[in-house]
Amino acid sequence: MLWHELTVHTTEEAQEMISNLLYEAGAGGVSIEESGTLNKVRDTRYGELYDEPLNDIPPGEAVIKGYYAENVSMDDVIKEVAPRVEELREFGIDPGKALISWKTVDDEEWAHAWKAYFKPLRVSDRLTIKPTWEEYTPASPDEKIIEIDPGMAFGTGTHPTTALCLRALEKHISGGEEVIDVGTGSGILAVGAVLLGAKSVLALDLDPVAVESARENVELNRLQASVTVKESDLLSLLGGEGAADTAAGDMWPSARPGYTGAAAEVNPSAEAGLGVTLPVKLIVANILAEILVLFTDDVFRALQPGGIYITSGIYKDKEGLVSQALEASGFEIIEITREEDWVAITAGKR
Repeated sequence: MLWHELTVHTTEEAQEMISNLLYEAGAGGVSIEESGTLNKVRDTRYGELYDEPLNDIPPGEAVIKGYYAENVSMDDVIKEVAPRVEELREFGIDPGKALISWKTVDDEEWAHAWKAYFKPLRVSDRLTIKPTWEEYTPASPDEKIIEIDPGMAFGTGTHPTTALCLRALEKHISGGEEVIDVGTGSGILAVGAVLLGAKSVLALDLDPVAVESARENVELNRLQASVTVKESDLLSLLGGEGAADTAAGDMWPSARPGYTGAAAEVNPSAEAGLGVTLPVKLIVANILAEILVLFTDDVFRALQPGGIYITSGIYKDKEGLVSQALEASGFEIIEITREEDWVAITAGKR
């Protein structure tokens, strides 16, 4: 089968927003390749093995490829995508060169070839991410294996932001916690939380494709009894104004003009079938910084006093933006961790 491959040369900072734009323009799958310059220092603190050469993408840049059916007009796709990529500059997101090109490829060239590069990866002292098609034997009884099959639409879970979140979860889960994973994607953080000892996890995402992917990965890890996946946002669970009529395409109701977050309170009636009882002990969100800052008040209300909020998806130049939003909502910054150009912030509810 033939597909059209659209390539965007951009920055690591803009990669998630541009990936979303490609999906909105009808992409059946997206691949992301970040900088891997030959002089880049590789993180081997957890015994990671690298058997593939690094690429020559300059530091801070990324190459994103979206795949479209053969009958799709690529001229129309580019007319839709190109101006939206440039609009990112107005929101403080630098898309870099933003060079766009396309070609026609056979699906055998890309649909499965990437699997050869996805190997088991130890991301923390106790957690290893393993693709379903690879054989792997844990090094010790304490090592927990996250089985993952990202399919066409989601990453392998080896991005620095995912690793940062998993390490923070390992540090703050002591056992028996109820957790909410906002913007769950492939569900990898929800699975990791349960393997680390969480009692139950509610995994939320507004993208129906993400919801299906997360459910499949939860089943792969046989954790259906502990992880509940819902197509929803956090505000809907809190019963805030506008929660029931989220407009198609809205990432979060709290992003709407005039929303202050002051009216929404935890709604006990919303808890049926969620697998957790609000407020919870821990919330994790691996989402772009520009989105994180829109619902810090919602997270504060959904957490117990003394609860923990782990955030990532934060590019290095947005660290201050997220820290300020967290503190303005009443959080206390506990720890900031970094890997490559990405940041994770752990905050506590006073």
